[in-house]
Amino acid sequence: MGDGSARMPRPPAPKPARPAPRPSPPPQGRARWPDARHFAALDLGTNNCRLLIARPQGSGFTVVDAFSRIVRLGEGLASSGRLSDAAIERTIAALRICAEKLRRRHVALSRSVATEACRQAANGPEFIQRVYRETGIVLDIITAEEEARLAVLGCHALLEPGDGPALVFDIGGGSTELVLVDSTHEQPRILDWHSAPWGVVSLTEARGIADDRDPHKRQAGYARMRESVREAFAPFIARLPEISGTPRLLGTSGTVTTLASVHLGLPSYDRSAIDGLIVPAASMRAVSQRIAGLDMAGRSTIPCIGAERADLVVAGCAILETIMDIWPAERLGIADRGIREGILRRLMGARAQ
Repeated sequence: MGDGSARMPRPPAPKPARPAPRPSPPPQGRARWPDARHFAALDLGTNNCRLLIARPQGSGFTVVDAFSRIVRLGEGLASSGRLSDAAIERTIAALRICAEKLRRRHVALSRSVATEACRQAANGPEFIQRVYRETGIVLDIITAEEEARLAVLGCHALLEPGDGPALVFDIGGGSTELVLVDSTHEQPRILDWHSAPWGVVSLTEARGIADDRDPHKRQAGYARMRESVREAFAPFIARLPEISGTPRLLGTSGTVTTLASVHLGLPSYDRSAIDGLIVPAASMRAVSQRIAGLDMAGRSTIPCIGAERADLVVAGCAILETIMDIWPAERLGIADRGIREGILRRLMGARAQ
């Protein structure tokens, strides 16, 4: 590509490591191990509901069905401390579709996880019970540490080769996970990790710009977001080692895939063009600053952002720029894979033992 972007080669997926997580029973019941062909992973985040159904193939897997929907489960959580009725209804509607896909594909083994919104919400356990009653899906509220580990397991194969530690990050809806990894072995070794309570939803609701039609208010609001993120990253920054070799940076989230799409000028999202893409960090910073300088109407007109993401994307830009500040890599790897793929590798690895 003439813009400096590159494509990463796809190395074979590594063999999953023990121990495997306790899988949640799918709605149709669990098949015996010898008959297991389809596996599923469901990731319910603060902003999105995502499902992957796959079958093993070689050292990896082939996706046979997928689902993704923006549900904004954490909308209003920062102010109320609870999942709202409207957010719950949107989310359960999406989970019903997931449950039907699990039944139709005769999934033998699955795991469904919930992250920051359900960790924080006072009515999170009540919501989990209702989901099971109405859909049959058993949601497991995982810790921030497990969330970080699953994300790394799902996307680390896209790290550029190199010496020294690499930083993998996941910008979510309610939190951002930073993971320092040693990738010199077949399985990445986690050296340190940090979970900050700012994601695109939580940061927008707490530090968002009330009237973004005024360019001065937009600039001040963006600076306020970046300062809040840096403060949340401070304990991790203090622990970071002196960088040796060439810094490597890999991001997995809707933020980085969206901004990479804008960088490429794609008319609509294309996973095949994004997953494994390597973008100059300076280009991603320029895209972030350009988007942050626009008002809501201007952001809504950009393909791959649109009205659905226009209100949250500025927070994502602020988080991404702050990450690039603390880990000054020249290039940024983009992964359209993460927690779901990490779950699938663990499930398939447990079945193979």
